[in-house]
Amino acid sequence: MKNIKVANPPPYQSTLTRRESLKWLGILSASALIPGVSGCDGTSKVDVLTPSIKGHWTQLSLSPISAKGYGKDPNLIIPLKSPWKKTLTVEQLTLVAIIADILVPREGDTPSASEVKVPDVIDEWVSAPYERQQRDRLTILSLLKWLDDEAKIRGDSLFIQLKEEQQLEIIDDIAYRKEELAEEFKNAAHAFSKLRKLVLAAFFCSPEGTKDLGYIGNVAIAGDYPGPSEEALVHLNDALDKLGLTL
Repeated sequence: MKNIKVANPPPYQSTLTRRESLKWLGILSASALIPGVSGCDGTSKVDVLTPSIKGHWTQLSLSPISAKGYGKDPNLIIPLKSPWKKTLTVEQLTLVAIIADILVPREGDTPSASEVKVPDVIDEWVSAPYERQQRDRLTILSLLKWLDDEAKIRGDSLFIQLKEEQQLEIIDDIAYRKEELAEEFKNAAHAFSKLRKLVLAAFFCSPEGTKDLGYIGNVAIAGDYPGPSEEALVHLNDALDKLGLTL
């Protein structure tokens, strides 16, 4: 994990407009950046979360969100008022921001995840009334509770109040889903994996994240299209040859 400085962080301020966060929600819903979010990877509809024999994992009992979605023919040009309310509390948003910045800290001119308002997108995701998002809501909110419970055990305080090294110790214990992972960390590791995919996908869907990837699509080319470079053609022909598709 990359190292960041966390010292009495102020409450996260939600400033992304609903129009923008809903747009990001749509992008994430169809995104191939995160297996399991778009449903393209064949993952089960049931999260692999079971009562832990050891540890303190508590899968929360949440009231279902009953708001209606946009339906099959939404008006995206002049959208009506948002059909559902965002549900994360300031405390939950602040915790998400801390985790997001552990995953994607500021590096030089590249902003951190919270600076591009990734927590707002996570809030939009877990607040949407759709089946996939509601499963993720249960998983992510259960993870946030686990993090605070674990922080109280290790440091007698909430996660956001721990020293930086204590926060990273907890994250490192659940950051990797490996065979030798301790029983008490398995559910948290599964949930953390889901949140990490959402954070990274949301970040790289942002203009700043797209720039960091070096993506230069959607840019007008003046004059005639120059075509692929010689290097690209060599790579393409080599790939086609391996597939037996060369002419």
